[in-house]
Order: sequence, then C-alpha cells, then structure tokens
Amino acid sequence: MHGTLHSAQPANLSTASASLYRPPAPIPQPKALGLLQLISTLKRNPLECWTREHFEKPVVVGGLPFKHVLLVHEPAAIRRVLLDNAGNYQKDSIQRRVLSAGLGDGLLSAENEQWRTQRRILAPVFARKTILDFAPAMMDAANALTARWRGKDGTTIDVAAEASRLTLDVLERTIFSDGFGRDAEELRDAMGVYFNTIGKIDPLDLIGLPPSVPRLSHLRVRSTLRFFESAIDEIIATRRRRLNGKSCDAANDILTLLLGALDPETGRRMTEAEVRSNILTFIAAGHETTANTITWSLFLLSQSQEWRARVEAEAQRELDGPITGLADRLVETRAVIDEAIRLYPPIAAISRVAMGPDELGGEKVKRGSMVVIAPYVLHRHEMYWREPDMFDPSRFLGKAKTEIDRYAYLPFGAGIRTCIGSAFALQEATLILATIVKNFDFKLAPDKNVWPLLRVTLRPDGGLPLTIKSKH
Repeated sequence: MHGTLHSAQPANLSTASASLYRPPAPIPQPKALGLLQLISTLKRNPLECWTREHFEKPVVVGGLPFKHVLLVHEPAAIRRVLLDNAGNYQKDSIQRRVLSAGLGDGLLSAENEQWRTQRRILAPVFARKTILDFAPAMMDAANALTARWRGKDGTTIDVAAEASRLTLDVLERTIFSDGFGRDAEELRDAMGVYFNTIGKIDPLDLIGLPPSVPRLSHLRVRSTLRFFESAIDEIIATRRRRLNGKSCDAANDILTLLLGALDPETGRRMTEAEVRSNILTFIAAGHETTANTITWSLFLLSQSQEWRARVEAEAQRELDGPITGLADRLVETRAVIDEAIRLYPPIAAISRVAMGPDELGGEKVKRGSMVVIAPYVLHRHEMYWREPDMFDPSRFLGKAKTEIDRYAYLPFGAGIRTCIGSAFALQEATLILATIVKNFDFKLAPDKNVWPLLRVTLRPDGGLPLTIKSKH
C-alpha cells in the first residue's frame, strides 16, 4: 500500500504558484515511527519514514534506537561534513555494506589514499573535453531510440524500461564501444535484480551488527554479481589484447582511457580489481540514475503543458544546429532536468560516521555518531526552497539559479566526493530529453498512479507507462 498522497494545494498559494503542478510524494509522518513500524517502512519504501520535523528543522537528532544519529539539512553544516571537515566523516557501515556488493574497490566506496589515487587517475577520463567528445555517441543513441519508437506510434510503452535500455546503449557506445559481449537485455534484467536486492536496508543494519555478519540481500545478489564480473572481465581481457597487440584499432572510449590512465603523482595504474569495480560502478551509477532522471523528467513534462511546449520550442530551434556545445544551448531542457532531480534526486542519502567530536548546526556530534544528509529532504526543505513540493523549473533559470546555495542542492553530492560522472549524466539526459520531446507527444496512461519508490535509486514504482505519438 502506498503512503498518503499529497493533499490538494493549500488556499494561500499565490496565483502564480496555483498553476504549478504538485508531483506525487508521501506526506511526511506527524511524528517519528516506532522501531517495528520503522523497520517495516524502511523495507517497503524508506521515503515514507521522514517526519514533518525533518522538512522544517535544519538538524534533527535521533531516528535509530541503537545509534546516535543526526539528520543534517543545513547548508553550512553539510558543507562542514562534506568539505571543510571531511576528514572527520567517513562512510558508515550501512553505506559500506550496500556499496561493498561488488563495488568495494571502486571510487564510490574506496576510502583514504586508495580513493585519492583513483580520483587523480580518473579525473582526466571525466574532463569536460572528453565528455563533450561523447555528445555525438549520445545523440546516436537518442536517434536510435527515436527510430524504434516510431514503430510503436500510438501505443503505451513503459518509458522507465525504455530509458534503462537507452542509457545502457549510451554506455555501450561511450565506455565499451566493442559491445558488452553479452545480451544487453540480460544485462539490464540483472541490473534490476542488483538494485532491488542491495537497495533494501536489512534489519541487521539497524541494530548495528557488523558487515561481516551475512545479509540475505548479499546472498541473493551473488549470482548477479558473478554475471557482471565475468562479463566485465571478458571485456577487459579483450580490450587488453587489442591494446597490447600490434593493431592500433582499439576504440578510443572510456575503457581504453581507463586502462591507460596513470596517477600523475606516482605513475601507477589501477589494479585489475579497481578497474573492474569502477566499470561496475559506472554501469550501476551511470545507467540506473540517468535512466531515472530521464524517466522523471518525462513524467513531469507529461503533467505540464507549459514546460513541454517550452522544451519542444527549444529543441526545434537547437537540435538541427552544430552538435558542439549543443547541451549548453538547451538551457530550458536542462532546467527541467535540474528540477526533476531536485524533486526526485538520484542519491537517496549521504551517510557518514564521525571519527571524532564536532558540532553541526548547534548540535553536538560524538565520536561514532552517524550523520545522514538526505537530498530528498534537503531539496524539499521549507527553510531553503520556495514552494518546495511544486514542479517549477524556473528556479534553475537566470538569476534564480545563481541564488541557490551550493549545499542546499545535492543531486550528485558535494565536496571532495562529488560524483565524478555528473557532467556526463547531465549532458546525456539533456540531449536525450530534447530529442524525445522534439519527436513525440506523450501522455500518462489513465490508470497509472505514479509513486516514487526508493531502493538504491529513486524510481517510479511499477515503471512509467506513457502513450506516445510521433509528431512527424
């Protein structure tokens, strides 16, 4: 059973905001849930655990019965955790447990010197020029989708599944341009199993048992991880043979860059385990989160004639122009995406454990305290956003965008561990959204009740059925 839908718009909204759309989201709980109800709700959908207090106060203490927890949603305090005093805050056991399912040696979960070394090695791989060079491959994937959808004109399709296939296609064209070596549909299905299992918080996590105690979710996902690892090992081995051979036809994609990248300080390359973990990280993070971003953007546009018309006009004007700098010219399309990931952010929560005492937002932090920053809460917080629950992309246009506090908007994290692939994902989503809106009309299937479901990422529960119709 879904949580309660937002009630109708309150009467005191301004005339301008009364025309805005309020997307579906759980009504915050009036008070903190008891332990059994908390465990049950976390298992079903963690989004439904948040209380009214979390959206009204900058720092809330408490939430888990066996640990000192601070829910931190004050920009200055967030900056302290993620940047100014980041050395005092390391990833906690729950986040490590989730990420250790195959990502243990990758950038997402590495710590200390291993993380710093990998970040230095990977920085050139995700430099702006490299990402701009991938724009043609992204447009090729978008145009392939357009051709495929023309054959489904007038039918209802699950856009969430289609977006997932599309972002896998982009990864294949940009990271593994020799192909995955496996059936892409099989890979997509395995990724679904992966996210549905590791994304569930286990009761053993809540009572503080160490990660060494086996979780059922890990047992269920082992065969999926073996599938991924064997597929990736084959891809790496094939590419190494080409790079080490006399042939010079090895593809100039992210995998080639990754295998050839050197730490500028030490000259070392990444180990085989690090390469594999980072490739799995790129598939997991770059595939699922970008697919969700596209899906939520299409859903929101299906509910707003004004913004769909604005994005279409921009796409008609810009998509036939030069591909160089195209994503930068799609300003209103990008504003829709920025607003979509404000309302439905890719990162569910950033959690850290304090190595030593500190103070955040006037609250004492003890050694061992768990600090949680939830972008979903932060992005809808009444202290930092006007009409926080309404869909309003104009917040990300012109002067309004410059007034957003850097630490009040964290779709890709912030500080030293901000997502290294965010520019790649935003360029991809912008180009694809503009292409779809230019070529198709779409409306939500009449019997669909869209609801945000949080696993590792935030997606529409049960997919997103849209009826599509070609414009040309």
